[in-house]
Amino acid sequence: MTTLSPIAGSPTTSKPLGPRGLPLIGNLLGLRRDPLTFFTNCALIYGDAVPFRLGPRRALFLNNPDLIERVLVTEHRNFPKISFLWRQFTAVLGDGLVTSHGSLWQRQRRLCAPAFTPARLTAYAGVMVQATERMLDSWRIGEVRDLHADMMALTLRIVAETLFGVGIEADIPRIETAVADLTSEMAARMVRPILIPDAVPLPGHLRYRRGLACIEDVATRIIAKRRREAAAGQNLLDALIDARDETGAPMSDRQLRDEAVTFLLAGHETTALALTWALYLLGQHPEVGAALTAEADAVLGDGPVTFEDLHRLPLAEQVVNESLRLYPPAWLIGREAGQDCEIGGHAIPKGTPLYTCPWVLHRDSRFWAEPLAFRPERWVERADRQLPRFAYMPFGGGPRVCIAQRFAVMEAVLILASIARRCRLLPSQDRPVVPFPSITLRPAGPVKFRIEAR
Repeated sequence: MTTLSPIAGSPTTSKPLGPRGLPLIGNLLGLRRDPLTFFTNCALIYGDAVPFRLGPRRALFLNNPDLIERVLVTEHRNFPKISFLWRQFTAVLGDGLVTSHGSLWQRQRRLCAPAFTPARLTAYAGVMVQATERMLDSWRIGEVRDLHADMMALTLRIVAETLFGVGIEADIPRIETAVADLTSEMAARMVRPILIPDAVPLPGHLRYRRGLACIEDVATRIIAKRRREAAAGQNLLDALIDARDETGAPMSDRQLRDEAVTFLLAGHETTALALTWALYLLGQHPEVGAALTAEADAVLGDGPVTFEDLHRLPLAEQVVNESLRLYPPAWLIGREAGQDCEIGGHAIPKGTPLYTCPWVLHRDSRFWAEPLAFRPERWVERADRQLPRFAYMPFGGGPRVCIAQRFAVMEAVLILASIARRCRLLPSQDRPVVPFPSITLRPAGPVKFRIEAR
């Protein structure tokens, strides 16, 4: 089980510089067994810049906001994403924002930005609330539900509807199955020590290829339909189709496909996990849940939440921020050295992987009072503004910060307020929910709650 100790952030010894590991495999065993504890112990024992080994490959763990800022911001062009990890997913993500780099990434980032303007977010809010109300209508008083499964299904439906617009209801079951197969195989590949070609007919590869074929079919069919209709809409895909670069050129169909698949896969799980952990924490702290219900009653009355209500739901946003602090879905962020350099007193050869772990940073006692406590009130004074820039980074940082972070936080606040207005959720399992670090920070098992009337 993962050690949940606060991070002190200063080494207790100066030698050795990092965990020794084993011959040939280095620190892979400890990383695979419990990566959260591995990186936690790196910070506790060895400090802010810790060398370790991934098999024969050297790597460096950074737990200092200034060093992280150098990698993600000041010298970001010298530290691209880790190529040997992301090259496994090019068949799925293509050259979307997650995997592209250099001038292509800069062009795509500029073209995608109009999809997340305030006017667009206002339109997406209505879709989010309607989908949430449909989910709540399907719940029955007294039943026990796995909230992780429910939040995954809800946010997938929301991102599909906001991405593609109306008319995809019949595709939702296929999309759900395809996304589950793709994310499961992608998670397995993240910890696989060797690259196995997609053509090898492993069971996971077959499901992966079926899932990819399904998503591509939906995306290309709807892109072609939008091209034929040439009608401006208020969904993400229409915004991407309408976008033009500085020369007036639009995205190609292939670029549209890559961004659509990237948003579909990456655009639902992060919010679903933020909501799952928020609801879990509220179940452990019923007094905060009661205050959230009171806020929803005072702001919303008997009506559904709207985009205009967001600024009047401060506690809901504080709960989201605090949940993202304690359980950051993007628990690990990686880059690699694009050239020989020096970081934190270590000579780093070109190609060396560099990692930072928001799970560790967000629990560091140098930056957070009572770092393991669930205290939404710490955000009343906007604690993030009093911190070093990279002590809190649930959506990454620098030029490659998640483009959809406002979308995700807005969605989580609207859904939390909608649930608080309609029902009470009571924990229905004795065992604590343990985090499972995969591509994202998932619960290791179901998160069961009983639905109760208000």
